[in-house]
Amino acid sequence: MNGDDYCEMCDLPLSQCHHGRPPAPEPVAQPKAPAPRKTKAPSTPRARKSTEPPVATRSAVRKWTSSEELEPLILQLLEEADGELDNDLALAAIEERLEEHFRSGDRDRTPTGELRWQLAARKARQSLIRQGLMTKERPGAWTLP
Repeated sequence: MNGDDYCEMCDLPLSQCHHGRPPAPEPVAQPKAPAPRKTKAPSTPRARKSTEPPVATRSAVRKWTSSEELEPLILQLLEEADGELDNDLALAAIEERLEEHFRSGDRDRTPTGELRWQLAARKARQSLIRQGLMTKERPGAWTLP
């Protein structure tokens, strides 16, 4: 096509006339590159759900007696005492029974100044009351229902 070519419809050079321009080429759809694949680790059989921790754990050796350990002893002492003991007598009876079995930290003091085994005994009493195995009839008395 040379510069002397004019459109028959609008008398403009074909380079400027919309009639003489060839239609714009349709865009060629570029194929999309495939998304990178995620590689999986070698498959292993699925483990069953368990209540056990997934990693082996070591349980630490307790330095003092827990309140849960004292609950059966407290119930036994109250049964032997016909179902009721005053606070001081109950603690003395627990100390007498566990004297040789106290752990290294049982005689340590808590931040409030109380002996650790006595704190554990009080917590055990409260737990037994919540469970309905002991009653709280009067202050300072450890009583079976």
